[in-house]
Amino acid sequence: MRGGGGGGVRAVAGGANLLALRSHNTALVLDLLRSAGTEGISRLELAERTGLTPQAVSKITARLRAEGLAADAGRRASTGGKPRTVLRLVPEAGHAVGVHLDRDELRAVLVDLVGTVVGERRSPLDLGAGAPAVLEGVAGAAGELVAEVLGVPGGHTGGALGGHAADVEGGRLAGVPTLLGLGVALPGPLDHARGVLHRVTGFPEWDGFPLRDALTRRLGVPVVVDKDTNAAALGLAVAGEGGGEGGSFAYLHLGTGLGAGLVFGGAVHRGARTGAGEFGHQVVQLDGPPCTCGGRGCIEALCLGAVARGDLAEAARVLGAGATNLAGLLDIDLVLLGGRTVAAAPDVFVSGVGAVLDARARREGGREGAVPVRIAPGGTRGVAQGAAQLLLAPLFGRGEGH
Repeated sequence: MRGGGGGGVRAVAGGANLLALRSHNTALVLDLLRSAGTEGISRLELAERTGLTPQAVSKITARLRAEGLAADAGRRASTGGKPRTVLRLVPEAGHAVGVHLDRDELRAVLVDLVGTVVGERRSPLDLGAGAPAVLEGVAGAAGELVAEVLGVPGGHTGGALGGHAADVEGGRLAGVPTLLGLGVALPGPLDHARGVLHRVTGFPEWDGFPLRDALTRRLGVPVVVDKDTNAAALGLAVAGEGGGEGGSFAYLHLGTGLGAGLVFGGAVHRGARTGAGEFGHQVVQLDGPPCTCGGRGCIEALCLGAVARGDLAEAARVLGAGATNLAGLLDIDLVLLGGRTVAAAPDVFVSGVGAVLDARARREGGREGAVPVRIAPGGTRGVAQGAAQLLLAPLFGRGEGH
């Protein structure tokens, strides 16, 4: 690691420019400040845990204090000498909007630097209504959240940090104090790196649409786009699910569709073309029922068909078959279940998926037993919260994935 003070970090000139803090050393310090919570952490502890020199830590923390990102959290008794001053992260120093675009619903949350939800919006959405209507819906929800929670009045307001005018009613969020930007999560497949949609299952008209760039022009702030399952998985990984940085898990999302987010070594696995996790379109029944993707016998078609018939036990069994395939292929530590359909009957899905994984473990005779299954924390807003982490996590050295 470098021994310098963070390298290339410039003074924050507005919420979006917090992204300039993404140097490796600064991210290490910020992540430790975040994990320390309100109790805080001393500069000496920061140096010991990062491997940086005390001088480098002092430079970084001085800059973070000057920019309002860190503050004193009191003093702690020392083993020798004077008591140590401890520092804490200031959660309200930065915010991000997370948007979940489902096929029939828009859910938006505003979160602070530690990921706490401080505002939420939910409204009907027709993903097939066309780009202008969807963009307008996103801009409206984001603008309402920012105006209500951050105290930015409708009309024009100078940013306390940015000095630029913010026109929330006009749908542009540029210059809003502390706002880093917008994370958007929706069904795939899509190109996360370029922010371009592919043939979204059931909505082929989105193929090739540059959603990230369109929203960036519309809102005037940084935008990151990812699949709903990847966003949710990122949020769970940041929260320490799956054993933290060394763990692995699969997040299976069953709502209006079916997909997976994969985490290995604490990082989201997106694949070489950012297309990993198209879990719902593995064929498990040759010549089975048609799927909206154009294939037949996909696990999504079988699962959603069982849900439509009211047979949730069968839906759970089918989902369990898919989870078993993943467990066999990837040797994951944990399966987490989420999505509206799962949330409506969590016990049915945990027991049903668990039973299939248990049967596999008995057949194989493994000493470790079956892969555990549980409901993902966060409930039905987990995807929106994860979408906000698309902006926040990189500040703390997390979320880049592979």
